[in-house]
Amino acid sequence: MTHLSRRPLHGRWTVRATAGPAPDVIGGLTVPATVPGSIHVDLLAEGLIPDPFHGDNESLLAWIGLVDWTYRTTFAWTPDGSERHDLVFDGLDTVAVIRLNGTVIGEVANQHRSYRYDVAALLRDGDNDLEVAFRAPVPYANQASIELGARPRPYPLPYEAIRKSACSFGWDWGIATYTSGIWKPARLESWSTARLAETRVVATPDGDGGRVSVDVRIDRTDAADTPLELRAVVRGPGLDGDATAVATAVGENGHVEVDLPVAHRWWPVGHGDQPLYTVEVSLHAEGGTVDATTRRVGFRTVHWDTEPDAAGTPYTLIVNDRPIFVKGVNWIPDDALPVRVDRDRYQRRLRQAIDANVNLIRVWGGGLYESDDFYDLADELGLLVWQDFLFACAAYPEEEPLRSEIEAEARENIVRLASHASLAQLVGNNENLWGFEDWGWKLSLDGKSWGATYYYELFPALIAELAPHVPYAPGSPFSPETGWDAASGRQTGPHPNDELHGSMHLWEQWNRRDWTTYRDHTPRFVAEFGWQAPPAWTTLVESVDDAPLTPESPGMIVHQKAIDGNVKLTNGLLPHFRVPADMETWHWAMQLNQALAVGAALDHFRSWAPHTMGAVVWQLNDCWPVTSWAAIDGAERVKPLFHALKNAFAPRVATVQPRDGRLVAVLGNETDEAWSVPVRTRRVSFGGEVLADTAVDVTVEARGTLVVSIDAELATAADAASEALVVDADGARGIWYFAEPRDSTLGDPGLTVSTRAVEGGTEVSITAARFAREVSLLADKVHASAQPADGLLTLLPGETGRIVVRHDAGVALDADALADPRVLRSANQLVTG
Repeated sequence: MTHLSRRPLHGRWTVRATAGPAPDVIGGLTVPATVPGSIHVDLLAEGLIPDPFHGDNESLLAWIGLVDWTYRTTFAWTPDGSERHDLVFDGLDTVAVIRLNGTVIGEVANQHRSYRYDVAALLRDGDNDLEVAFRAPVPYANQASIELGARPRPYPLPYEAIRKSACSFGWDWGIATYTSGIWKPARLESWSTARLAETRVVATPDGDGGRVSVDVRIDRTDAADTPLELRAVVRGPGLDGDATAVATAVGENGHVEVDLPVAHRWWPVGHGDQPLYTVEVSLHAEGGTVDATTRRVGFRTVHWDTEPDAAGTPYTLIVNDRPIFVKGVNWIPDDALPVRVDRDRYQRRLRQAIDANVNLIRVWGGGLYESDDFYDLADELGLLVWQDFLFACAAYPEEEPLRSEIEAEARENIVRLASHASLAQLVGNNENLWGFEDWGWKLSLDGKSWGATYYYELFPALIAELAPHVPYAPGSPFSPETGWDAASGRQTGPHPNDELHGSMHLWEQWNRRDWTTYRDHTPRFVAEFGWQAPPAWTTLVESVDDAPLTPESPGMIVHQKAIDGNVKLTNGLLPHFRVPADMETWHWAMQLNQALAVGAALDHFRSWAPHTMGAVVWQLNDCWPVTSWAAIDGAERVKPLFHALKNAFAPRVATVQPRDGRLVAVLGNETDEAWSVPVRTRRVSFGGEVLADTAVDVTVEARGTLVVSIDAELATAADAASEALVVDADGARGIWYFAEPRDSTLGDPGLTVSTRAVEGGTEVSITAARFAREVSLLADKVHASAQPADGLLTLLPGETGRIVVRHDAGVALDADALADPRVLRSANQLVTG
């Protein structure tokens, strides 16, 4: 036998508690287990625990992270003539001892890597017993922290001392789950002669064609270095048949290149198509094929322009020699029990990102390296991926055993991700360079290691070795001239969060300042900023049982993880609206203020292109039902923030911006065609009177930004409380208000509603009798599946706006139900009551 066989080991598993404070009803049970899976999923399937996301069940289930769990299975095996038999685990969460037929074959302590063991000497003809005994992650992390030395971090449990998803210990938006389990596939691989241990594929465009380079690392069963043939076959658009190349592989390595006369370019969404090419890599011996694997690649070039200019240091993404304005969102694990996220769920979430006009997803460093499905879908959809290495908001020890584990996980994931066309960069960490400078770490560390050599030395060296075509930055935020002087133990150059240099995180607005102060900053690139709001109403009441339900009722506080979160919500609302007295209106006010805050920031950042060349909003998604910064809540329902993203990231936009004590209109054109458009600017009263009016024809170049002056007569209100400045440009609309809503005379807008059935939902027409600000449908209150495709419409008197609501109700939603003022919301309601 020469061909490698892979036998999944996913059936007939059981799990039981073996030590720790498990309840009596569970302590003596052997429970059916799912592999891939996790202990929470297994206990839920048997009805042994309540939903951890509901009410205060998080605290009721904290014992799970204090318990040792042992998984067992028996599998039949018969000798098949293969020379090697490897037991392979693609992922174990997290600290475990593995036994086969009673013999320890491995001790592991890293969720972020795979494991392989030669078990040929231990297998027996007939039944074989396999056991994976997990140690409780909480006491393990605490003990590791003692042995490695305590390091500064923002949360109580020492997630920096264990190679496990940091947010599984809880975050300021996340539930603490302390998961354990065989969370990725397990299998028995049987093979002879040789196998592909590592395959690296790079697609490089060259004129109208391109080149595919394949490098492999080979495991062999003999020491004779039997000659092997390495073959690469490329298939894809524009090719007349297959493109093939063959090379001889001797020893542990092999290399082959395939030149293509035609190779269509892969582009980010909004910039072109996403043609993908299939690369089949196979290894052959005299007896035939011994191993094979496949990659899909796209031909594109990518780098980040950080060449200093007169204003500082840019951070501009360049794809195929084109500067890309990044319209981004941050990504966290989509479920606090990540094993429940399958390809379909990834696809739903990433398509929602596309619907919001997003072109880049930043995979945040406190979460996970996501599954292959995530990156495959990003390739197909044209979503650029910024992938953090998994370090977040803490000082990380550089001592053993962590250092070797970190190198192993980095090697594996660099190789796994580097062939993806969507991968725009790898980044060393989230906020650790900043934390070292500003969060009091230097005093508490007192000379101890904190991760600097990972970010400044280890990771760039590994990328240079394994994937030199992939851009790298040591951290986020990061100033490109910042460096590390190991001798002095100091970072050199600009501050890591300097808005004149590189990428920046902006959190003072949410934490301490009004969101209008986003306009005080003109960073080169914004990698994090955001504002909180509760989830959709249906999501909220499905997960919290409080009676009465109030902003501070017990269940609401359990589902609000940010420090002083509700205080910050209130303080952030008061400059703009009064705090409503009833819960449903409070809910709407906080959701609207989130959307206004982020929308205003995005309009501002985009208006400064090309000085500012990207904004990445915190955050796209949630991992459970919670008050958070997300645009899509933990039940997959969109919040008004989603519509703010869609509006601000639209291909063509018009906004009104303050500049040097005056108002200007700024037009953004993120298309490949020049935008020749009449721009109409009006100062109008809320009653509908046009107080001043002008029009001018302008042309905005492709991928360009144009600033249009506004005359003082238009930009100066006679009655600030009752007027607005409206700029219209071929469907794009920007509005400036001369007074905050709470100080305005916004009244009842007199909205009327009509509906008609459309494929997949209901089209809702909304007509305003008077000025109507930020009209939105909280349609989930009418039907739990209802999702509005648009929102935050501002309608002048007599105007009609249309919102398509997607749902599975089967018939059109009732117009009267949608017109209910609890459902049909506007900013006006927060002024008039």
